[in-house]
Order: sequence, then structure tokens, then C-alpha cells
Amino acid sequence: MLEKLSQLREEISQALQSPTPEAIENLRVKMLGKKGEITSVLKGLGALEPNERKSAGQAANELRDWAQEQIDTAKVQAQGVLQAQALTTEHIDITLPGKRRGIGRLHPLTQVYGKLEELFISLGFDIVEGPHIETVYHNFDALNTPESHPSRDVTDTFYFNDDYLLRCHTSPMQVRLMEKQKPPIRVVVPGKVFRRDEIDATHTPVFHQMEGLVIDKNIHMGDLRGIMELIASHIFGANMKIRLRPSFFPFTEPSAEVDITCYACNGKTRQDPCRVCKGSGWVELWGCGMVHPKVLENCGIDPAVYSGYAFGLGVDRITSALYGITDPRFYFENDVQFLKQF
Repeated sequence: MLEKLSQLREEISQALQSPTPEAIENLRVKMLGKKGEITSVLKGLGALEPNERKSAGQAANELRDWAQEQIDTAKVQAQGVLQAQALTTEHIDITLPGKRRGIGRLHPLTQVYGKLEELFISLGFDIVEGPHIETVYHNFDALNTPESHPSRDVTDTFYFNDDYLLRCHTSPMQVRLMEKQKPPIRVVVPGKVFRRDEIDATHTPVFHQMEGLVIDKNIHMGDLRGIMELIASHIFGANMKIRLRPSFFPFTEPSAEVDITCYACNGKTRQDPCRVCKGSGWVELWGCGMVHPKVLENCGIDPAVYSGYAFGLGVDRITSALYGITDPRFYFENDVQFLKQF
């Protein structure tokens, strides 16, 4: 047994004279692997006579430890040789620029939300959020839109059952706030809304709003007009023109649509009508109006004492107008080349 161990030591020494990494690994498997020669010797110690087993076992363990140390050292040396050869044969151009990690930026819709929130905070408004899943009562009934009302055909949305749906505007928070808080009230409500709209150059089934509500004594249409002009000038600059166009919403009376000069054609008439404004020169961005007395009554507020106005800003359309984006589908495609422009 001792003679065999001596032969294995000599074989290892010879094999490590000028090894390659592959040869070193093969030697390790041959000697120290599960079926290696040194491993086999250790497994066979039990068959030896007791008086021979002790000395043979000690010698075998010493050989195993020595072989492991020699193989580890040889691996390090061989790797060093390869690295030295690579430095003399391979050329690294240290003048090439490094690879920089791209820096992200805010989505254009998020940027516009930030601009609007900055304005309303400076005016003393509170910012609150509401649930995406609403009750039919808060989304329609409490806002003076009963089941038989024809306006439900325009603003109908996605139902879960007879009682719950995806909100089609952020207006339900008007009711929730007025039910819990007595005037004066001055809030804006940002968030996603959902409608069964066909996808085209101005509509998507998911879009973004910022609802505004002011309730106090002696609030009139002039106050509403003033805040609409202030919003337009804050977002688009002092020279942006707006118009209030009479409209209808069941929860406001009187009601109006707020239009700005078309951002695609700048309001210029031409032979081929603009696909955004359809040749009118104006783009509808949001709706507004004086809070309907019936809505105030539904929320326990006396319309003989208090009045107010509400508006629903179309954040997608405002963003399109601000940056000249002519298709709202870009907002949902997550195209980095598009998003990093803003």
C-alpha cells in the first residue's frame, strides 16, 4: 500500500511539471474524484490488517492533502501564465468611451400631472385620490344621472355587476367629498378613468383626468372662467387662447366645454381638414360648469346657501396639445425612443 502511494505521488509530480488548465483538471478528477485513485485507496483501507491500517491511512490522508494543495497551486500558476500571454497578444483600446447607464425620466403624462398639481397647490387646493372601482350610485345616480338618463349612453363604462363598475370620470369623488366634508371645499382629484370608446386619434378606452371642485358661498361663473384661463396660461403660456362652448353635463348647470387652439394645425384652415380638430381650428380639452343644485342636495348641502363649480381636465389631451402629440396611443406603447423625447 505504501509503495502504491509513493507511485501516485511521483505520478502527480510528473504531471504538474508543465500543465495546462485542462490537464490539471483531468489530473484532479483522476486522483481526487469520486472514482479517483487516491479516493479508491482511502475507501480500501477497511480491508487492511489492523496493524497496517493506521500507517497506511495516515500516509493516504497526507497524500490527499498534498495532492489537493499542489493542484490548487498549479491552477493559480497556469491561470497567471494565460493572463500574461493575453496581455502580450491582445490589444485593449483604452481610448474607447465607456458604456453609460441610461438615465430614466418621467412619462409625459406624469410631467403634466406635476405641472397641474404645482398650480393647484399654489392656489390652496387639496389633492385627493379616489377608487378606480366605483359604485353605480357615486358614478351616476348621485351625480344627477339616473338609470333612465340619456347621458349614460355617452359615458357608459365597464361593469362588474349591477352595483360596481370602472369609473368613467373622477367626478364620483365630488360626491364622496361633499358627503364627508362641509364647505368650503377646494380639491382636485387626479387619476385614470375608463370608457367604452373606440381607439382613434383622440380617444382611448383608458385615459387620465384631473377633477376639480370648489364649493363655497357666492361662487359664480366668473370664478370658473377665471380659473379656466389660469390653467391654460400656466400650461401653454400667456398667449394661449381658450373658448367656453355651451354644453351639457347632468351634474353641472350651466355647463361648458373648454377648447384651445388646435395644436396640430395651429387653428389654420387648409384644403385637407386636420385629422385632430376636423378643420374647426379648436380642440376640446375638458369640460366644466356650475355644480347642479340637485347634486348639492344629494350630498346634504343647501344650494340656497352654497354654490360651486367643477371641471374635469383631460390630461391626455392637455399633454398632446403641450407637446404636439397627435395620437394618444403613444402614451400606452412604452416606446423608449418616444418617451425619452420629453
